[in-house]
Amino acid sequence: MLERSGQLLDRYLAHMVNFIWFTDEKLFTISQNDRLYAAAGTLKKNISADRLLRTRSTFSRLVMVSVGVSALGRTEIHFIEPEVKINGAYYRDCLLLEKLLPDIREYSDYYTFQQDGAPAHRARETVELLTKETPDFIPPNLWPPNSPDLNPVDDKIWGLMQEKVYRTKIRDIEELRARIVNACHRMNLIAGYR
Repeated sequence: MLERSGQLLDRYLAHMVNFIWFTDEKLFTISQNDRLYAAAGTLKKNISADRLLRTRSTFSRLVMVSVGVSALGRTEIHFIEPEVKINGAYYRDCLLLEKLLPDIREYSDYYTFQQDGAPAHRARETVELLTKETPDFIPPNLWPPNSPDLNPVDDKIWGLMQEKVYRTKIRDIEELRARIVNACHRMNLIAGYR
């Protein structure tokens, strides 16, 4: 890991760091249908809230999002269609070519693209695509393993967004999506992004 870190420092001088775009995906969830236990025939409204026992949720609803950030700005927050498994083809064709790379190109013609070690990101076809489609790409062999603290999306942004999104109980998927967009927008105001 130390050797890879040294190679990154040698390759990217301080003035170039602002042009590195870090990307990541995140699952946000809401839980629904909690079971409440009470004596048969008892109405929920007649029981004090502190007397109700909650079990684990019977199911969760998920929303997956993807974003890219750099010192230059932030891409749009991209929602991934429900029930889609992010395999290499989906990642390349939908997320990279249709969404993330066009967003990044709005900021600068030159940039360095960085991603984490997810299987879809490390796939040979993905590495080939990014080598061809980006001005500069940090390949998987240079990224130190198990170092989420090197990616500001993993290290800071998702945590800050979670704090804002989950501040109070969420009713449904539409509210979850709206909170994600709102949290992202509020972070833009703080960071000075457009």
